Amino acid sequence: MSQQRPETTDPQRQHDQPDTAGEQLPRPGSEESVTSRMGEQPDHGEETYRGTGRLADRVALITGGDSGIGRAVALAFAREGADVAITYLPGEDEDGQETAKLVEDAGRRALLVPGDLTSEDFCAELVDRTVAEFGRIDVLVNNAAYQMAQPGGIADITTEQLDRVMKTNLYALFWMCQRTLPHMARGGCIINTSSVQSSSPSPELLDYATTKAGIVNFTRGLAQLVAADGIRVNAVAPGPIWTPLIPATMPAEEVESFGTQTPLGRAGQPAEVATAFVYLASAESSYITGEVIAVTGGQPVTM
Repeated sequence: MSQQRPETTDPQRQHDQPDTAGEQLPRPGSEESVTSRMGEQPDHGEETYRGTGRLADRVALITGGDSGIGRAVALAFAREGADVAITYLPGEDEDGQETAKLVEDAGRRALLVPGDLTSEDFCAELVDRTVAEFGRIDVLVNNAAYQMAQPGGIADITTEQLDRVMKTNLYALFWMCQRTLPHMARGGCIINTSSVQSSSPSPELLDYATTKAGIVNFTRGLAQLVAADGIRVNAVAPGPIWTPLIPATMPAEEVESFGTQTPLGRAGQPAEVATAFVYLASAESSYITGEVIAVTGGQPVTM
């Protein structure tokens, strides 16, 4: 007698490819603009993520936590039992409040600290406020990033853009780690958001790709430096993930086909990335440090 095959999820059809109609949105991009202008709400796990207490009573600080991958990570961490501090750019308060509600609906505390991470003083203030509110930081997620595609390549990248990309993606990460480590006890961890761009750079994202490669090297170096202190440092390298950053920073024709070049043939969703962060933040990955987990729909990440 043959047994019935259990139901499985087809990874190519788990989520539909976003229908963008080739529209580009105003930057920096928000969840509200994606939903109202395109009708394509990214999936952060609101209806699907189920926690199992893997981060019970931990304290997490997430940069860029108001939308996209940051929101999905905040939601997952809260449902796993963590209190969460979130920072985002001033003016994105609606998205920040929505993320805080998701955290609080999971029965955890949320702290919102809007500000500009390109300021070293703000990075210090952010860490100090988190410690003042929660007493410590167990998990630091350096997720905030800035990109602006330039179809003309290096000739079109201004010094102003280069400064913003470098300061948001690299300087802020350095400052956040430097300021957080004195407050982090043994068992703490840092998770940095890199990208498939770190090893497969797109010419129109040359400055952004450069920073994402730098994040991988920084992650591996810092992991060696703090291992003796019982602190782990890892990175997640997302591929094409459907977040507000995409329709706000890429040409309309590229937005329309975003993610279709992957072996799985579609863009990923923030909820599909958040599980990698949960794994790296939990005791399940206690023997992993200095590593990069790729969540790319099959695109290779090699460094």
